[in-house]
Amino acid sequence: MHLTFYGGAMSVTGANYLLDTGSAKILVDCGLFQGSKYAEELNYSAFKYDPKSIDFVFLTHSHTDHIGRLPKLYKEGFRGKVFTTKPTKDLMARAFPDNWRLMAEEAKKDNHEPLYEVADIDAVMEIVEGVDYYQRIKILDDVTATFLNAGHILGSAVICFDYKENGETKKIYFTGDLGNSPSLLLPDKDFIKDADYVVIESAYGSRVHEDVDQRSKVFREVVEHVIHSGGTLMIPSFAIERTQEMLFEISKLLSAGLISELPVFIDSPLAARMTEVYNKYPDYLKKEAQEFGSNIFNFPGLRQTETAMDSKKINDVAPPKIIIAGSGMSNGGRILHHERRYLSDPNSAIVFVGYQVEGSLGRRILDGQKEVTIFGESVPVNCLVKGIGGYSAHADQLALVEWVKRSNQEKKLKKVFVVQGEESSAEALAEVIKSRIRVEAVVSKLDEEFAL
Repeated sequence: MHLTFYGGAMSVTGANYLLDTGSAKILVDCGLFQGSKYAEELNYSAFKYDPKSIDFVFLTHSHTDHIGRLPKLYKEGFRGKVFTTKPTKDLMARAFPDNWRLMAEEAKKDNHEPLYEVADIDAVMEIVEGVDYYQRIKILDDVTATFLNAGHILGSAVICFDYKENGETKKIYFTGDLGNSPSLLLPDKDFIKDADYVVIESAYGSRVHEDVDQRSKVFREVVEHVIHSGGTLMIPSFAIERTQEMLFEISKLLSAGLISELPVFIDSPLAARMTEVYNKYPDYLKKEAQEFGSNIFNFPGLRQTETAMDSKKINDVAPPKIIIAGSGMSNGGRILHHERRYLSDPNSAIVFVGYQVEGSLGRRILDGQKEVTIFGESVPVNCLVKGIGGYSAHADQLALVEWVKRSNQEKKLKKVFVVQGEESSAEALAEVIKSRIRVEAVVSKLDEEFAL
């Protein structure tokens, strides 16, 4: 068994790992690189392997940095089988057309072809099979795969591959993205005890989140700030999970009488469609969320926009108001129009509730840049800027180390591969794993291959 890292190595995005059993080639994730022009070059570059040679693709979850190049893989010859969880399959079916639209717009501006076409999306979705958690999938006579709950977003999974080597069964686990605990919406991630190898994310490998009480407290304070000052609260938000978490958080605050009613806009047709998927899979949510029933993502003052004209009409609504819109890193989408209008307003606020990759507009604002360029226009940042790491759907350093520690309960863990983090985060996590758990941990490099 050989493992090669074709993406997600010393980078948060672009997850793409190849397992070669000798008789089959298995990809884990096929994500888009994000955050810079260099990322665009990587996305348009040819795969380092022949897509026609890939037999299976296993997807950990539906975020673009884990699935975004799958239609490109199909376009370039892949005709194997794709496995993922049932919610992930439904979320993908809604995400891909929106991804294509944004990509096509950028490609037109830059005068080149999009990464793939709509026909590639339709064709690749035909070969995606949705499975349940804990369902064992026989790939070969001596290789099986199982999806476990990663607690990151709806349907997210840790994928375990069991394989035989010299008559002995071994296990390699790909964490995808491990969830923060406790999640507002999801049950806690599964823990394991019998790993031989672990490929683990490190987005927050050098940081520790605020606790749950602190994140809710800070969010409530920001909402109260715009209510009292008569401003607008902008929440750049991912369409999957973070938007639903924000809706649930606002719903709880209103139900408890902790904030007064105000207009709340979901200015993202995609987020509205993703919320439909969350409503379809209530059994995947934690008990507290299930108890809200059909009102979990609905409350007085909530409004959804569909068209660009609907979005523009938000400007006519007097503040205070809350706008939840994509993209989550302010790299595109409708949030840019609102940021251009309200970043300069000292009565307004912007709160980042998700990871902001290096190079993104969101990261520059969060890091304190006092002036940014949006649509070619210089915009001063005078509003309140807050980042609440506690809302992150990623486990922090303490949780990542604990997960690895538990994975070694049978004392057979040979090596931990640290991926999906900026170099400093990945190196920090690897050092802590080595010092506290006393197992080998390496920060994987792009195109690096290991014999397992």
